[in-house]
Amino acid sequence: MTKDLSIVIPVYNEEESIPELLEWIFRVIDENNIDTEVVLVDDGSTDNSWSAIKEKAKTDQRIVGIKFNRNYGKSAALQMGFDQSIGEVIITMDADMQDSPDEVPELIRMVREEKFDVVSGWKKKRHDPISKTLPSRFFNLVTRKVSGIPLHDFNCGLKAYRKEVVKNIHVYGEMHRYIPLIAKWSGYRSIGEKVVEHRARKYGTTKYGMKRYLTGFLDLLSVTFVTRFKKNPMHFFGSVGLLSFVGGFVITVWVIAEKLYRQFNNLPRRDVVDQPLFFLALVALIIGVQLFLAGFLAEMMIQSRSKKDEYLISERTKED
Repeated sequence: MTKDLSIVIPVYNEEESIPELLEWIFRVIDENNIDTEVVLVDDGSTDNSWSAIKEKAKTDQRIVGIKFNRNYGKSAALQMGFDQSIGEVIITMDADMQDSPDEVPELIRMVREEKFDVVSGWKKKRHDPISKTLPSRFFNLVTRKVSGIPLHDFNCGLKAYRKEVVKNIHVYGEMHRYIPLIAKWSGYRSIGEKVVEHRARKYGTTKYGMKRYLTGFLDLLSVTFVTRFKKNPMHFFGSVGLLSFVGGFVITVWVIAEKLYRQFNNLPRRDVVDQPLFFLALVALIIGVQLFLAGFLAEMMIQSRSKKDEYLISERTKED
């Protein structure tokens, strides 16, 4: 059984927003006659969010509620929603009503008619203080440069996906900001962007502080490394290890050769072990060898754990 659309909504302490948000969503999808399910994942809320979800689910069978026993984070909530969704198009949005459900029909059209794998919202005009908008712009600039994906707002919660995308990627940790990058490295390169309305928060307070920008950059480094070198870690460890080893070897030979030259020509000289450069060279040699070993071990782990179903198949001429 499938539906035209699944809307996945992570929820954390948004009891006031849920009834109004669901009414808005169903008004839009009813007006556009879209066969829809709404998957709300309660990420360990400490207020009455789960009660609000259950109350609405009693009167509308299109609502699917899932509750975590504790707070696991937005990425875990999204991944659970992706696993449970049955729509041909999956749209994610936040539960705080800052994302507008009125954007849903156009997002669906872009996925279906313009054949985008991912469509990311762009909150071009934001109703946030400058203390949030300036760091966000810098964060998005760095992410654009590193990822090569020309999106203006990686952190926008309003995104649309083809079903195949969310079923073939895995979101963990705090990687929800980088789903477009994860999708790109999984072979889904048709990534579009749509300017969306950003509304002022009506209820409650934001759940994210400045800490997310620090962790965001660390996550960017992590996801970039994993997606690029997951299948061939020796390309990274071996390259860096070779550079370190060769550098250390050249310096060592030069230090020893210089001493021998001075010794044979009766020039003033120091013992090799009296030169700090020699010890730096030894450190570089040791690090180079260790990086090689790390690369070999990583390759062995991949070989022992590799499975043919890790490779994504987009089409086949004959079904099994």
